[in-house]
Amino acid sequence: MSEIRSSTPKIRIETAGGVATVLIDNAPRRNAFDYSMWSALPDVMRQLDAEEGVRVAVLRAAPSLPFCSGADISEFSTLRATAEGGRAYEQSNVEAFDALARLGKPVIAAIGGFCMGGGMGLAAACDLRVAADDAVFGIPAGRLGVGYPPTAMHYVVAAVGAQTAMELFFTARRLSAREATASGFLARVIPGEEFNSAVAELASTIAASAPLTLRAAKAAIRAASRAPRAPSLEQCEALAAACFDSADFVEGRTAFLEKRAPRFSGR
Repeated sequence: MSEIRSSTPKIRIETAGGVATVLIDNAPRRNAFDYSMWSALPDVMRQLDAEEGVRVAVLRAAPSLPFCSGADISEFSTLRATAEGGRAYEQSNVEAFDALARLGKPVIAAIGGFCMGGGMGLAAACDLRVAADDAVFGIPAGRLGVGYPPTAMHYVVAAVGAQTAMELFFTARRLSAREATASGFLARVIPGEEFNSAVAELASTIAASAPLTLRAAKAAIRAASRAPRAPSLEQCEALAAACFDSADFVEGRTAFLEKRAPRFSGR
C-alpha cells in the first residue's frame, strides 16, 4: 500500500487492514481546524480514493484529543478579517466537506468529546457517524458573527433536518450524544470504555465487504437522500452495473455456496 501523505502534520494518516485512519492532531488548539488543515484534507481524500488497498476511512481525533472544536478562531482576525477573506476561508471549508462526501469509499466519523462548528460540518459530510457517550455537539456561529454559505449549510441540514439546524444556529445550544442520535445525526452512541474497540470492529467489518458494492451503495444512498454533492442517477446505475460484471460478484456467490468468508479484490 502506498504511503498517504498530508501537507500538514496536523492531519495524520495511518493504514492497516484496509482501513485508513485520518487523525486530527492539533493539540495546542484543542483540535481546532486551521487553514492548513482545511486545505490539506481534499488532497488526502484524493489519495485515499486512488489507493486500492484502502476500503474504508475513519476520521477521528488523535489520542486524548476531542474530535474537533471547530475552526481555529485565532485566524478570524487575520484570514477571515474581511468579507473577501471570509469567503475564501469558507470555500476551503466547503472543499474539505465535499472531499469527504465525494470519496468513493465509506467514511466513518468517530467522535469523542467536542464536535463543534466546523467539526460538526466535517462529521456531517461523512457517511456514518458514531460517537462516544461523552461527545458534545454544537454550532456557535451566532455567538461569533460567522455566516455559513448555503453549500456548507446543506451538509448540516441533510444530517440533522431543518428544525434541529435552526435550533443549533439560532441558540448555539449544545447537544448531548443522545440528543444528536435522536436528531438522526448519529448512527450509534458507544460507552467510552468500548469506543476504540467498537470503532475498530465497525471499520474492519466494512473493510471486509465488496469494495465495488460499497462504492455503489454510497452513491445510491446519497442520491436517494438528495445529499450534497450526490452522484447522478446515471452514475449510480453505472456503479451498480459494474458490480454484476465484477470478479467480486463471482467470488461472493461462490463463497456463499461454499460456506466460507469471501475474499474480495475490488475488481
